[in-house]
Amino acid sequence: MNDLSLNKLDRLVAELGDIPVVTDPKVVRRRSRDFFWYSPILNELLDGKSADLIVAPRDESDVIRVAAACARHRVPITVRAGGTGNYGQAVPLNGGVLLDISALTDIEWIKPGVLRVGAGAKMNAIDAETQAQGFELRMHPSTKRTATIGGFVAGGSGGIGSVTYGGLREHGNILAARVVTVEEKPRVIELRRDAAQKINRAYGTTGIITALEMPLAPSWKWIDVVVAFDDFMDAAAFGYEAALADGIVKKLLAPVTWPLPSYFGALKPHCPDGKSILIAMIAEPSLESFKALLGNRGTITLETPTDDSPGQVPLYEYTWNHTTLQVLKSDRSVTYLQCLYPHDRLLEKVAEMRELFPDEVLQHLEFIRFGGRVTCSGLPVVRFRDAHRLNEIISLHEQRGVYIANPHVYTVEDGSRYKRADADQLGFKQEVDPFGLLNPGKMRSFVSARA
Repeated sequence: MNDLSLNKLDRLVAELGDIPVVTDPKVVRRRSRDFFWYSPILNELLDGKSADLIVAPRDESDVIRVAAACARHRVPITVRAGGTGNYGQAVPLNGGVLLDISALTDIEWIKPGVLRVGAGAKMNAIDAETQAQGFELRMHPSTKRTATIGGFVAGGSGGIGSVTYGGLREHGNILAARVVTVEEKPRVIELRRDAAQKINRAYGTTGIITALEMPLAPSWKWIDVVVAFDDFMDAAAFGYEAALADGIVKKLLAPVTWPLPSYFGALKPHCPDGKSILIAMIAEPSLESFKALLGNRGTITLETPTDDSPGQVPLYEYTWNHTTLQVLKSDRSVTYLQCLYPHDRLLEKVAEMRELFPDEVLQHLEFIRFGGRVTCSGLPVVRFRDAHRLNEIISLHEQRGVYIANPHVYTVEDGSRYKRADADQLGFKQEVDPFGLLNPGKMRSFVSARA
């Protein structure tokens, strides 16, 4: 049990009535974790942290009842769904209620280019519905098959699709959010247009998201492609050209240096020894143009329609942070970083970092659009020595103009950096969470005026 008294929790549970509650300590501890163990530093800081109980609202009215009860009893709430985050976003630091919103899955409506959906809906389930009408989500994480749309918006930043549409922080990539406040008499607030950025990548500290309105993209038949190159910089240079080729419809362009492909399990037959690769998802009508742009600079080793049905391993599960996971499956001594390269010196800086850390920081890039410019998000695999050396590597990147969003800290302010939304999240938290009960400890600069 955490700092909360059994008596307080008993009163809370009694007040919740028929809302499903789980108190089995083993289940609660297991569900209180996410993928923070990617970081050896977070693994030490967060191991053993747990909620006291799980509450599973069935709909928004249940969420309102839980929020009211927690506000009255001053019990912390940490919102959770798929639990696929990497920074301890869904790990309760002060016990309390783990609010599992995974039952909030209803699709309210789908219109051409837009949908409104419950925050607990899984992203692959959303795409299955929208694709039947010729549309799909603009972007998704590599954890698409287990991640929820609410978790992606609250804790993510971009992913597969960001090469075309940028990240969630870009104008128009979140259209609206429905939020429940944590007060003794909770309010339901509709945040539209740029106001919706108040809940983007805030780790669930700025209100309980119950529904989202998201833009959709035209649905294509996507082709998974692997291209092998003798040299990593050749893979990066071609990826950059393909990213700039506006006439080629693409969803993913990810150069990966050798030896990382040697860890790629079922994909290994398509990853020749010693070769760096470019992983791509190309719309079928653009495949001919993609090949023409490639010419004889690389060798295509895989060309197959994307298949993320049960039992299959889609190519995107070797990209973004799944690249790190593929290595961690057999080598738990590594970790990773998240970098943003300057758009005007992109390949120059990639080469510079490669020379600076030839064997210690293994390059993996994701081409994205950021603020209207084509650049790269780097998710290199780092051979971990100790925290001091890791911080030194971060500092050396930033001194040379490569920005870091630190994945080894668990607060919004310290970890987000360039991924931060352009919105007053701190001020909004004061409005919707006056007692500081939502995921306490994750927004370092917040001080409750009413605690």
